[in-house]
Amino acid sequence: MGAFKSIEWNEGVVIMLDQRRLPHEVKYNQYTHYSEVAEAIQTMVIRGAPAIGIAAAYGLALVAYQTEKIGIDAAREEIKKASDHLRKSRPTAVNLFWAIDRMNKVAEDVKLETLESLKINLLNEAHNIAEEDIKTNKTIGYNALHLIPDPAKILHHCNTGSLATMDYGTALGIIRIAHEEGKQVHAYLDETRPRLQGGRISAWEMKQLEIPHTVIVDGASGHLMRTHGIDLCVVGCDRVAANGDTANKIGTYNLALAASAHNVPFYVAAPTTTIDINTLTGDEIPIEERNPREITHVGECQITPDDTTVANFAFDITPAKYITAIITEKGVIYPPYTKNLAKLFMEN
Repeated sequence: MGAFKSIEWNEGVVIMLDQRRLPHEVKYNQYTHYSEVAEAIQTMVIRGAPAIGIAAAYGLALVAYQTEKIGIDAAREEIKKASDHLRKSRPTAVNLFWAIDRMNKVAEDVKLETLESLKINLLNEAHNIAEEDIKTNKTIGYNALHLIPDPAKILHHCNTGSLATMDYGTALGIIRIAHEEGKQVHAYLDETRPRLQGGRISAWEMKQLEIPHTVIVDGASGHLMRTHGIDLCVVGCDRVAANGDTANKIGTYNLALAASAHNVPFYVAAPTTTIDINTLTGDEIPIEERNPREITHVGECQITPDDTTVANFAFDITPAKYITAIITEKGVIYPPYTKNLAKLFMEN
């Protein structure tokens, strides 16, 4: 584990690094109620598909700590209520719903007959989800190692590192593993408008890990590929449809188009928990729209005229045809994705 953590549990308190304040302030917030956790997810105190799922799991573990004076049946009803509340916090990342469903499966176990057993088992499951995420991320990194030349110029979008997960990260985790294995990697980081996760957070992580990096504006990716010889792009994802279409932070689709035009391999790092085999294509993935202020303002400074109409899409869909391969903890998946993603789930 690195010197910083996106989320941790401490005796009935969920502690999250407030990513809105980075890179200028490292501040940890404490939460003791599931509704506070839901608000932290919605307001992006914590973000990144795996980290959101872990936060929701710990949010449900908190419920048992708040219901000690009621019966177990009432506690289970409260967990259902909390689950519905947490599901509404972010609609696109499938990990959120996966983690909530997994926690509910524990809560519904009829063998748990006391509040104490419910509390213990819910917390253990949340810990398991968090620990599995670290193992998954490391495995993704090692599975991708043969795809990274030495030296390598790698273009990345948004933030997919330790702050978007429990530790290591997905796409940035691939860069980190390559660096730790001695490869000479240089990460080019899209700033990632409008919330600047690349410029603020990814650059902060790369600095902590002493990985060479350069921040660019989102619109510079094509120029960089043409003039600097980018070796590959690697991004994370919030959901992968059964056909390989991928939802990720807005701007990913543009990056994939530029990569295709310049014959640069475009890889998606995807824990299998982000693969939604029940969603057939990207057209079925809900795209979150956020507060217009994220676009009209930079910090407290308004940059648009008053009453400007804004469309603030948080994610976009990259069609499968632009994705060279999807890197999972189960291996590297190549097209045709409809066949090979389905095969991945049949085998596991």
